[in-house]
Amino acid sequence: MQILVVEDELSLARAIKKILEQHGYFVDAVHDGLSGIDYAKGMEYNLIILDVMLPKLDGFEVVRILRKDGVSTPILMLTARTATADKVTGLNDGADDYMTKPFDTDELLARVGALTRRRGEVMVSEVKYADLSLDLKSATLRSETESVQLSHKEFEVLRTFLSNPTMTVPTETLINNAWGMDSEATDNNVEVYISFIRKKLKYLKSNVTIKKIQKIGYRLEVGE
Repeated sequence: MQILVVEDELSLARAIKKILEQHGYFVDAVHDGLSGIDYAKGMEYNLIILDVMLPKLDGFEVVRILRKDGVSTPILMLTARTATADKVTGLNDGADDYMTKPFDTDELLARVGALTRRRGEVMVSEVKYADLSLDLKSATLRSETESVQLSHKEFEVLRTFLSNPTMTVPTETLINNAWGMDSEATDNNVEVYISFIRKKLKYLKSNVTIKKIQKIGYRLEVGE
């Protein structure tokens, strides 16, 4: 199950990501409103956990834009604001639930469970793109003719790509997902693992390639 966390306080984003991953969720985390919109539109999430006070666009505006553009993913707003008017604004804009910081871990998990069940909890076992399929349980990558086992970091990097196949994925996002938000990994670490994955794509005879976008990140491309 895929969850998007949009939270600019890095320590809190790390904590939420760790809690959810420990309970079997796959989590993408971004730290500003515009990135939240890009990710929410770029792939199918089961839930969005959205802070109100965000750079670039605040959470209220993010909700309004997503609902206007037809994104129906359940949204749990998470904020330090306690005023009833703020809660009413968020719910009226299209949010499904509202939690106030600081929050209790058990309450967060209960609300996440309730919101995902409300939509119909579907446990995704694989992600597919072009001629590739990635088994989320065994970390096995398959093409039409071959299969290969991925290491943990290769799996996290490629899962991020396949979950966002039409997006240019920032290098920072790859680091957060594969190494963790508090790691000291750099662009060079990502480049090394991208090279590993490229070799496996070549072995699989896949028509999918990974293109580097200078100073931004990477994206998938499909050849003829």
